[in-house]
Amino acid sequence: MDRIKHIVPADKLAYIEAKQRWDSIAKPLGSFGLLEEMVQKIAAVQVTPDVDISARTAVVMCGDHGVVSEGVTQCGQEVTAECARAIAEGRSNINAIAGAYNVQVMAVDVGIAQDVECDSLIRRKIIRGTRNIAAGSAMTAAETEAAVTVGLDIAGELAANGTKLIISGEMGIGNTTLAAAIASVLLGLPPEEVTGRGAGLTSEGLQRKINVVRRAIEVNHPTTDKPLELLQKIGGAEIAAMAGLFLGGAYYRVPVVIDGVISAAAAAIACTVEPLCAEYMLASHCSGEPAGEGLLAYCGLTAPINAGLRLGEGTGGVLLVPLLDGALALYRNSHRFDETNIERYVELK
Repeated sequence: MDRIKHIVPADKLAYIEAKQRWDSIAKPLGSFGLLEEMVQKIAAVQVTPDVDISARTAVVMCGDHGVVSEGVTQCGQEVTAECARAIAEGRSNINAIAGAYNVQVMAVDVGIAQDVECDSLIRRKIIRGTRNIAAGSAMTAAETEAAVTVGLDIAGELAANGTKLIISGEMGIGNTTLAAAIASVLLGLPPEEVTGRGAGLTSEGLQRKINVVRRAIEVNHPTTDKPLELLQKIGGAEIAAMAGLFLGGAYYRVPVVIDGVISAAAAAIACTVEPLCAEYMLASHCSGEPAGEGLLAYCGLTAPINAGLRLGEGTGGVLLVPLLDGALALYRNSHRFDETNIERYVELK
């Protein structure tokens, strides 16, 4: 955890150099919008305008949650283990999408309730499912710190292996309830404004879920000034590990892509722990869950994709990759003003 204290700002000079390169392309200034800003951010993280995202990995953190006993989900927590196995074996939704864009996928057991027989699943189990947040803290302080450390360590391992871009993902039945509780506290909004249907609840189920989120906050009294304690009280092992992944991306200078609302909740926690983390994050899409936009705004980020996505597993995060690849093709290969007779555009004041 000491690594968090050594996170430094991304490189401003590389950011400026990347912008100058964009502005040298024979096109209207800023006309590739948010994607130009993202390339500049990656340049600042990598400390060079020669941006490289050729090696990319989606990290899917997996864990279970005692809150499912409150009837806040459509299925049981045994689904977490089955989906984690499918991801590790390359058979799931994230694998299908990642395969189209040359993204490697790794599944990590941080807190699955049962043991999963699968050689390709990375075992970093901290807890066998978190406790019911409607009745008390999800984890102990030691378990929370251990889960965050899992994310920090994995970011370090990927950086050492040459990974240039990390996509955050998760698998954990019941974790939209935790994300809603986190969003309610961090955004200062009532549970009914940040709680969605998750994988598909009836109106009655949604109301029950809202009541559970409200009760969890009343029971645990989480506060924004103690983000790790907030995570301990109303978070989950996989959310803590994702928060560690974002913190690790900042420490090891690897940009990390935010996926949906659960990933955004983890990113918001990381930004509360260390605000500089936001300089190392990229938003991919604005989740179809009601807390999605607010959590990204909390991190100071805007997503280029707004398509009502809420599948999870890092699937929406991976969809940012082809957009970045396209932007980088333009950034590297398009004709420039000094190579043409086109008059350079002037920035309007």
